[in-house]
Amino acid sequence: MKSTFRQSMACLHTWTGLLPGWFLFVIFLFGTIAYYQQEISHWMRPEIESGPVSARALDGADAILRQRAQGAGSWTIAIPDGRGGDGFTVSWAKPGAAWGDRTQVMLDPQTGAETAPRDTRGGFFLYRMHFDLHYMPVMWARYLVSLAALAMLVAIVSGIITHKKIFADFFLLRFGKGQRSWLDAHNVTAVMALPFYLMITYTGLVSLLFTLFPWAISASFPSEQAYYKAAFPSAPAAEVSSGPAPVMPLRDLVSRVNHAVPGYKAGYVTVNNPGSAGATLDAYPQYDEFGGARGSVHLDAVTGKVLAVPPAAGGATTTQRVMIDLHAGRFSGWGLRLLYFVSGLFGTVMVGTGLVLWTVKRRTRLPDPDRPYFGFWLAERLNIAVITGTPAGIAAYFLANRLLPHDLEQRADWEINSLFMVWGGVLVWAMARPARRGWVEGLSACAALFAAVPVINALTTPRGLVASLMRGDLLFAAFDLSMLATAALFAFAAWRVLTRRAKVPPRRTPREARGAFA
Repeated sequence: MKSTFRQSMACLHTWTGLLPGWFLFVIFLFGTIAYYQQEISHWMRPEIESGPVSARALDGADAILRQRAQGAGSWTIAIPDGRGGDGFTVSWAKPGAAWGDRTQVMLDPQTGAETAPRDTRGGFFLYRMHFDLHYMPVMWARYLVSLAALAMLVAIVSGIITHKKIFADFFLLRFGKGQRSWLDAHNVTAVMALPFYLMITYTGLVSLLFTLFPWAISASFPSEQAYYKAAFPSAPAAEVSSGPAPVMPLRDLVSRVNHAVPGYKAGYVTVNNPGSAGATLDAYPQYDEFGGARGSVHLDAVTGKVLAVPPAAGGATTTQRVMIDLHAGRFSGWGLRLLYFVSGLFGTVMVGTGLVLWTVKRRTRLPDPDRPYFGFWLAERLNIAVITGTPAGIAAYFLANRLLPHDLEQRADWEINSLFMVWGGVLVWAMARPARRGWVEGLSACAALFAAVPVINALTTPRGLVASLMRGDLLFAAFDLSMLATAALFAFAAWRVLTRRAKVPPRRTPREARGAFA
């Protein structure tokens, strides 16, 4: 009975890992990179400095809004946290104007001087790609991600049950042994960060809770809109007044918001009807504190009087927020963030080695390795396209940030398009090439693209690797060094595949090959 149960769990682990495996590889890779999304955004906007917004910068934003946004229906201020990267921006719009018609200005977070960085979505796109994908409706994307996360949880639990020597596998890694080596790599990376995988998968499901279980809302509320109205109450109605009145200095308003609720830090501020006696302020928080304050704070923008603060959260809401904070890791310092990142890399390697192991294991069972079944052929090519194409596309995204003209229309969209064009090119190439050559060429392309990033950066900006090291610009230097290290890893992998002697399995009859995909 025990043997049969373990065998059934092994089969479940195999198929719940393979079928969504290519999707999970993409989710893990983009999610892992997203732990440094703000640092990536800073690198992709080399024209601006990073850091917390100073009082001087708030005064500069205040002056711009009062001088250039006369008669606007609203002012909006986006305040990045101390990690920076996303830019300190102010925007305004005339009464009744559409959201896309807003005028936006980006400022230096230290001096408040106006800057004009290149148009890019930076690391934010990589973060959103992790769960919203691209080129498709958001809700469909989240349904797919939810199903993949459920399959991941099943694969983790069934893998734990299947393992007979889970602790021994932590120390066992043999090289040059073919299928055994791939299994060792899969096992080691699976065991080394097992608590992280359980946490990140479960908390990811919690963050998509109402996508998976919309009945939790319908059981207690007449409609989804009623739930959100109760969970996120709107701003209180302000007293109607037609007389003119100046808005309080922006610095003082932000200070009052931050003191209205313990631990609150304003991240997004909107002043409604500035210049009138009925002007109000709506503030939304930054999310860089573990279990920190949520919800909006509302002030009278003329007097600074607090009109409303977020209601106290119940146990269920607090639990959900803590789970989401654990998943996103925005609260983490540099050491914990590095641990998140390394654990995510292990997860990416775990999924990738599992996909490769599936084909390596079944290749020996093929009756004719030169003419494999279509299912095997497709799985092998998808492995190449996903495992080499995804990182190649990310490298192309970074290169496009440096190479595209600054005045190109819809420049940020073309950066993203570059990622998918390279990814699609690798997919087409993998379908047309023999598997062994496809791996070598795909890995080599990754190495070349990542190695080109610091070179192109040095040629197109004054913040190349040597210049960054000389001036002590650790972020830009660390980014370029990480690109070179990634290129070296892909080059080594390509060299290993190229120099490894192919072991040609003996041909089998169809009867002997039966069960090749069991």
